[in-house]
Amino acid sequence: MSGSSVKAVGWARSLPLNSGVKAARDWARAHLDSLGWTDDAPQTADAVLLTISELVTNAHVHAHSSAQLVLTWDTRCLHVAVHDASTELPTPRPPSVEHVGGRGMLLVDALADEWQARACPDGKIVHACFRPPASTAKPVRS
Repeated sequence: MSGSSVKAVGWARSLPLNSGVKAARDWARAHLDSLGWTDDAPQTADAVLLTISELVTNAHVHAHSSAQLVLTWDTRCLHVAVHDASTELPTPRPPSVEHVGGRGMLLVDALADEWQARACPDGKIVHACFRPPASTAKPVRS
């Protein structure tokens, strides 16, 4: 590289099964506040929080697992990653009038700029990327 470096800031939180999804949202909201997103990009902040709700709920309800939530901001994308103990990868399913649930990944697909899921030796990681409007993207402070 020609003297360039990547700067990023990140946070991590473990959410045991007995923790509520609200704890994940409140924790993430504080970090979105520190980035200025709740004021400067409220719709994107709301999309991040709803995605976190869905991914942590999936970890707790479907994987019967604690969730490890990691947020990383690299000035281009806010990366939201949730790890759980299940190796079963999520897929968006069309809504059904016969089932109450099953729309979480459909929401993530609609809200995130991109997302992916990958298996790892001790479960899976679901990763979503959110890009704020260009006028609100702030650099990482060193």
